[in-house]
Amino acid sequence: MRLAGKTALITGAARGIGLAFARAYLAEGAEVAIADINLAAAQKAAASLGPKAHAIALDVTRQDSIGAAFAEAIQKMGKLDILINNAALFSAAPIVEITRADHDKLFAVNVAGTLFCTQAAARHMIPRGTGTIINMASQAGRRGEGLVAVYCATKAAVISLTQSAGLDLIAHGINVNAIAPGVVDGEHWDGVDAFFARYEGKAPGQKKREVGAAVPFGRMGTAEDLTGMAVFLATPEAKYIVAQCFGVDGGNWMA
Repeated sequence: MRLAGKTALITGAARGIGLAFARAYLAEGAEVAIADINLAAAQKAAASLGPKAHAIALDVTRQDSIGAAFAEAIQKMGKLDILINNAALFSAAPIVEITRADHDKLFAVNVAGTLFCTQAAARHMIPRGTGTIINMASQAGRRGEGLVAVYCATKAAVISLTQSAGLDLIAHGINVNAIAPGVVDGEHWDGVDAFFARYEGKAPGQKKREVGAAVPFGRMGTAEDLTGMAVFLATPEAKYIVAQCFGVDGGNWMA
């Protein structure tokens, strides 16, 4: 029960990695706001998790939605100790086919969403002199990938934002760090695999098998592989860790 008495808001938490984080936090004694653009899915997830999980509508691209979501979460839980910026989008295309609309959409969710949710959390945490913010980066933010320029750029920006916010907010007792997963299995990989099937001429499922086989650990990651780091960074054990990005990727990237 390392998070007993703590409260957390997790963005994009109705499914996948965000939902795994919510389960892990609840198991460690926290109270959790399941924040998602799909309120019905968030309500279903919260109902399955018990009375200490709360469904919150949140569109991270809209400032009014961010303000309302954080106000509702704090009203329901009494305070906010932890924010996990998990909401994100993925796309892939060769450089010559990238559209401005696709670029703007990914940056609005992955970067601006992270920034302005961090801002909303910090405004509540600063007067209390304590807090934890965890951003979801990616191994894609540490290196370029030929068909994934925009997504890689957004995750590189998340790493940079983590460093800047971490240096700024630690003066107020708020720790900001990031987790950089590698290739993580889940329903989103159907879409990722489809991008590579289209642009690399691969059979459905082939890219997924290839990237899993290439991981030094021997398989793709799971959402549950990431929860240990997410819990650790929210505990007092991590209080001296500031503005860092931790690879949890089965050995894909060696910092």
